[in-house]
Amino acid sequence: MLSSLARAATRRPLTVMLLWVLFLLLGFGLGTGVFGRLSDNVPEVPGTESERAAQYLDRADPAGESITGVVEGVPVSSPALRNQVERAVADVRDIAGVAAVPDPYTTRGLRAEDGRALIVPVTLRGGLDDDAEERAVDAAADRIRQIDAPEVHVSGGPLLGEQLGERAQEDVKKAELISLPVVLALLLVVFGGLRAAALPLVIAVSGIAGAFLALFGFSQVTDISVYAIQVTTMLGLGLAVDYALLMLVRFREERRHTEDVVVAVHRTVAAAGRTVLFSGLTVAVSLTGLLVFPSVFLRSMGLAVAAVVVVDMLAAVTLLPALLTKFGAKIAPAKNRPEGEEGRFFARVARFAARRRLAVLAIAVPALLVLALPVTGMRIEIGDATQLPSSTEARQLYDTVDAHFPPGTGVSPVTAVLKPGTGAATAERIRALSPTAQSRELPGGATVVELQPSGRVDGKEATGLVKKVREVRGDDPVQVTGSAARLVDFRGMLSERAPWAALTVLAGIFVLLFAFTGSVLIPLRTILTTLLSLGAALGVVVWVFQDGHLAGALGAQGLGALSLTAPPLIVAIAFGLAMDYELFILARMREARRATGDDQEAVVSGLRRSGRVVTCAALLLAVVFGAFMTGGFSPILQIGLGLTLAVLIDATVVRMLLVPATMTLLGRWAWWAPKPLRRVHRRFGLSEEAAPRPHATTSV
Repeated sequence: MLSSLARAATRRPLTVMLLWVLFLLLGFGLGTGVFGRLSDNVPEVPGTESERAAQYLDRADPAGESITGVVEGVPVSSPALRNQVERAVADVRDIAGVAAVPDPYTTRGLRAEDGRALIVPVTLRGGLDDDAEERAVDAAADRIRQIDAPEVHVSGGPLLGEQLGERAQEDVKKAELISLPVVLALLLVVFGGLRAAALPLVIAVSGIAGAFLALFGFSQVTDISVYAIQVTTMLGLGLAVDYALLMLVRFREERRHTEDVVVAVHRTVAAAGRTVLFSGLTVAVSLTGLLVFPSVFLRSMGLAVAAVVVVDMLAAVTLLPALLTKFGAKIAPAKNRPEGEEGRFFARVARFAARRRLAVLAIAVPALLVLALPVTGMRIEIGDATQLPSSTEARQLYDTVDAHFPPGTGVSPVTAVLKPGTGAATAERIRALSPTAQSRELPGGATVVELQPSGRVDGKEATGLVKKVREVRGDDPVQVTGSAARLVDFRGMLSERAPWAALTVLAGIFVLLFAFTGSVLIPLRTILTTLLSLGAALGVVVWVFQDGHLAGALGAQGLGALSLTAPPLIVAIAFGLAMDYELFILARMREARRATGDDQEAVVSGLRRSGRVVTCAALLLAVVFGAFMTGGFSPILQIGLGLTLAVLIDATVVRMLLVPATMTLLGRWAWWAPKPLRRVHRRFGLSEEAAPRPHATTSV
């Protein structure tokens, strides 16, 4: 298969390049339409009680979505301001699609006690189509913003998703402007020439186009989260550079042995392309664990990120060979160095870890476990506007309400839907759970009881209120929805499905690593060491963002919990990325072992020949992930820090120390498999190798 791809790319390089140009135009043209289709409804889980109740309300409740305006900065009792606000309220009421706008001067709770701020809530009619809702929201928001006051902010409801989408687009552009020049500079240092350094960026741009196009395609059939843009773009960019780096390093090595560029390309694809293929598959398999969860968000993220990985992989084994065929003759071969000079530092590290294998294990493993300890106290929440940068309108609205109104103002209520047949005693017990409970009748005989929790929308009080309603309802037809109820159901879904997701991923990774190595012990050792680095990275994220240590240095704050989006994405993506470096090293170890038959020396040789690539790849990925941490959006900061740490810990402590230590400890047993499995591997394992190098070589 890889040989066929290489032949196609070298025979018709211009055709391959033209097809990829068309793909880029499609990605940056049509694909960028995804920015207008993003959703912030992350915690929705189809089939759960909270989601069924929400769907019932969508059908039965005449009231629809709502947005909120806040006016601040002058005494609200000012006649001039009151006149402006009353005229704005009257105008908004006349907008098609608006159901209700209470007068903030006569409605209790909408004026701050200090007299410096007021709230203007706008409720839309239910049943509006998307276009009508968008027109109503935009018209209402624009009219409220025309109020002449020092601070006027409007957000919430569908407007929040739009604002987050705009912020995501800005953050992606900013991250690309920061990361691409830095990546280019590092590649120039690695390769010492502009042509070779520019090729990974071409593949990276292809990865970004693939991210946009994949997300746009999925947005046609399902909701795409605002988080998806940054996550898929950072991963698409980082993996593309990784794969291109691996291929280019191998190509320059092959050019030392032949002047024929086409031969060098074929050998590169057959050897390094095999590693890229398996790497892409392992990352994709790691993301299949997200498909086990019924959450639309997690499933769409898993599919979108897997699609981006496949695009990067295809670009590395088709577009890059075509580019090398056309321009590879002008790329300088790797320098010829005396025997033992190449990768000398990494060989020393490998020999040290091999000689002191028990000491390395005794120090490194406990250290990683200590870093992972905070994971035992990890909490996840939906979060509120405090996750957003202070420059965003939604955060400014939140800060204004928090500064001028009592705690809990603006917090989404716990909504109990009492369907016909609910007993009066049950209804009374539910209302008694909150002193400020409000009831309203719906067409069809149902009753909605809104219970206002104290504290945050997803705090212990709110989630506790959800559980109390579900306890006191007995067998009556009562359902609970709202943000807190969605969080409770999301946590329950994670607890129920996480073991199955882990089993799916671990089984898939085991099968792929067995197909790659023919061993049953290497996959087990790889999974265990990877879990160590992953736990350490996630532990630091909890320590920083949940507990608040050093969060200020990243432009964030301790929130008491992680965003519910961060842990599953960090685990799925970081696990796949760790396989990248494992495969880079194992491929070289396998080559050395097949050439010499010396298990111990194969470990040293493998790290000698792959250490530089792994280190450079990890550094480049860290730059990419770090650039996406400049946006200030807390969930992305959490994901970015988690992936950065996972990559760096894995590429240093795990791959440079634990891998040679454990491989040396296992010795020849590392490559062992039972006879029946060896026969399976000989028949089904991917064993395509580079063709033998010609005897007559020319150093260039």
